[in-house]
Amino acid sequence: MSAADQSFITLVQQSRYAMAAVALATLWTIESVVPMFVGREHRLSHIAANFGLAAINAAVSAAFAFAILFVTEWAQVHHFGLLNLVPLPEWLQWVTAIVLFDCWQYWWHRLNHRVPLFWRFHSVHHADAELDASSGVRFHTGEILFSFLARLVVLPLIGLTIPQLLVYEALSLPIVLFHHSNVRLPGRVDRRLRWLIVTPWMHYVHHSRWQPETDSNYASFLSVWDRIFGSLRLRENPQEIALGLDRWQEHEWRRLPGMLAAPFRKLSSRDRQEPPRAKPVGDRPQHGV
Repeated sequence: MSAADQSFITLVQQSRYAMAAVALATLWTIESVVPMFVGREHRLSHIAANFGLAAINAAVSAAFAFAILFVTEWAQVHHFGLLNLVPLPEWLQWVTAIVLFDCWQYWWHRLNHRVPLFWRFHSVHHADAELDASSGVRFHTGEILFSFLARLVVLPLIGLTIPQLLVYEALSLPIVLFHHSNVRLPGRVDRRLRWLIVTPWMHYVHHSRWQPETDSNYASFLSVWDRIFGSLRLRENPQEIALGLDRWQEHEWRRLPGMLAAPFRKLSSRDRQEPPRAKPVGDRPQHGV
């Protein structure tokens, strides 16, 4: 890796952390003033538990850094992977890299809902019934491990470079924090934004207790994947959505030790079948949604 690439990576990493911190601070402030879901009584303990889990995951991510660097550098040296086989202008290669990896993220998320072992760990994320911006970093460490193991295969297959991966993460993380946030976004604003990115009104449906809604809206950055693959589902009034999972109401599961132990001590719940309180809109945005 050249000195220029190393300098660029350092810059992107610093920018990514700065962007995430600004996004969290901004969303936390707006959530306090204009929340979509009201009556949150334990916001500080909630965000502390979610950030505690995120800190553990950051350490796990750092441990995989060398392996990720090795497989991506190997792919570049051996001209392996789709992006290394198809000659493209540099700008188009970057755009293609980001789009392809985001498509992978969509399918990886969908797999986490379909494979029982993956769901055991992913359900820790969905069990958060008090959704806010910090929920965007609430993922069980086991899920992070599976994700990085999959990336060791997917990144060289795509031919993604470390700078491209870091730029993708710098762009997508604020979006992930945004669509998990408890911000009361006007419907017309959400409707316009979701033609490009995943929005809160989309992602609230994904965190519904009702399984047909939970198993929809898998995109994490670009919203187009749910339209292409037929998994888009909307609600006319997101405030009527019951968030979380059944049998996850006990206080112990809201704390960090409980979240870490949950996949090993608790059967994964796949019977969230109570009907929604409002009729879903369907697969096309309509007026007011």
